[in-house]
Formats: sequence, C-alpha cells, structure tokens
Amino acid sequence: MAAISCTLLVDDDDTTNFLNQKLLQRMAVSDQVLVAGNGQQALDLLHAHCELPTSPTCPALILLDINMPLMNGIDFLKAYAQRPTRENPTVVIIMLTTSVNPRDVEQMQGLPIKGYLTKPLTRDKITQVLQEHFGHSATAG
Repeated sequence: MAAISCTLLVDDDDTTNFLNQKLLQRMAVSDQVLVAGNGQQALDLLHAHCELPTSPTCPALILLDINMPLMNGIDFLKAYAQRPTRENPTVVIIMLTTSVNPRDVEQMQGLPIKGYLTKPLTRDKITQVLQEHFGHSATAG
C-alpha cells in the first residue's frame, strides 16, 4: 500500500518530471502520479481530479517548481490560495526548485506551502517529506 493516494509533479522540465515520477514509483510513495508542465495545468488537474476532495486521484502531495512558463510556482500558489476552500483539497505543497534566490523564498511567505526543497529530488528528501507531513516512510524499491 502506498503512503499516499496521489502526487502531483509540477515542472516544465520533462526530464525532471520523468526522473521524479520513476523515483516516486520505485519508492511506492503514491498509487498515482499526475504531471503538469506549469501552474495553469496544475490548477486544471486539481479542478478535474478534486471535485470530491476524497477522490483517490486528488493529490495529497504537490511538488512544485518555481520557474515555469505561462504560470510559475508563485502565481500557482497565489491562484490556489484564492480558490474557495471547498475546492481545495487538503494537500501538502512542497516547493522543489533549483533556485536559491532569497527573493524567491521571500515571495513565498504567507503562501500555502509546507516546505522548500532544492533539486534534485532524492530518496532521502522524499522520506523526510513523508515522515514530516504524512507520518509514513516510503517502502524500499
């Protein structure tokens, strides 16, 4: 049994999404992994998969990049925060980025994120997120 039902990866880099998806699958983190190439696609996926917040395809974890075309991670978070509460699932949003710019971190103050990790995503980082936010540890794989 996976630790959580669904994870959403939001990154415009196809290779990063592929590698992260494979890592999550090997670790049996989620029953399903959704992928969005930018913040707008992520909002569309949430709308489609979270009509019922208890849906097994409604993400419990979102790994979000900052720098993306069309709608970046900061704009996604602002739009997510403006949605009616009943439309937002109970989700852990972790900013996963290569940016170490203090300005980016400052912009995230007050936005609905639970943590900030630098890329690349690793087994140890996933385990830390699962333990800290879900009370689980990943299985070997």
